[in-house]
Amino acid sequence: MFSRTIEVEIQFGDCDPAGIVYYPNYFRFFDNATAGLFSAALGMPKRRWLEHYGIAGIPMVDTGARFLQPCSFGDRVEIRSTITDLGRSSFAVAHRLLNGGALAVEAHEKRVWAVRDATGGIKGAALPEDVRRALEPNDERA
Repeated sequence: MFSRTIEVEIQFGDCDPAGIVYYPNYFRFFDNATAGLFSAALGMPKRRWLEHYGIAGIPMVDTGARFLQPCSFGDRVEIRSTITDLGRSSFAVAHRLLNGGALAVEAHEKRVWAVRDATGGIKGAALPEDVRRALEPNDERA
């Protein structure tokens, strides 16, 4: 499935008093990586693909992580994100965060392609066929 790698420099504000990344910040990194993954696959920035497809977003319905080694202020890490499953309206993303080439965090997400309903709430909708094609296997286009 579609894959993309980004580099992130750990900032002072990402860390807790012990000097290591405060764990919720990893999920912020992964959220940004997923948005970037879609932007790369669709060839447009997030704001544009939200407008283009008329969707409310791609909210998370499940997530989790395994923390294998800490990361600290100043570390430059790689996040390798891959679409691992495409459902009718949902999709799964796996993230592997590497620090100095070593696996530091493994995480997963399940998200839904969401549209607004008549009351202003959100509901899942089928992934458009062109989005589905864009998320299929590639040679790491980004």
